Amino acid sequence: MIKRLNISIFIFSVIIVNLHAQVAKNSPLFLELKEQDSLFFERGFNNCDMAYLEKTVDNNLKFYHDNGGFQDKKLFLERTKQNLCSNPNQKPIRKVIESSLEVFPLYNNGKLYGAIQSGEHQFYIREKGKDDVLGGKAKFTTVWTKNDGKWIMSDVLSYDHR
Repeated sequence: MIKRLNISIFIFSVIIVNLHAQVAKNSPLFLELKEQDSLFFERGFNNCDMAYLEKTVDNNLKFYHDNGGFQDKKLFLERTKQNLCSNPNQKPIRKVIESSLEVFPLYNNGKLYGAIQSGEHQFYIREKGKDDVLGGKAKFTTVWTKNDGKWIMSDVLSYDHR
């Protein structure tokens, strides 16, 4: 009886863990957040659309960077403008390593309210008339929350820069 009970507990534990594991790479949630990540970095980081960044970042953003320290929303926007968008002749460009993307849903009482997205990205320097030059690589973990049907970036870890 105890063996059967232990096996039942083990199977139940595996089922519970798998209910909230990484979603499949062809799932609607994965594809939606892959697109959100792409839009966020293409518009905000690569093209310096500060108005887009302003509305896509949570007012209570917590951004942790292993080299740049902690940033709230105000500091994040200031540093993006100053460090990434001030010199169009030598522009940092971010490209995700698509095979590294993972998405983990976040539920509250069975209702999806957010997701954790993690992966790796590469950073290039773009100069007019030249090929992009690889400048570095890092890992990221982003918490996206859904507010009024829109994904908002609320927490970010940017680490292992090399």
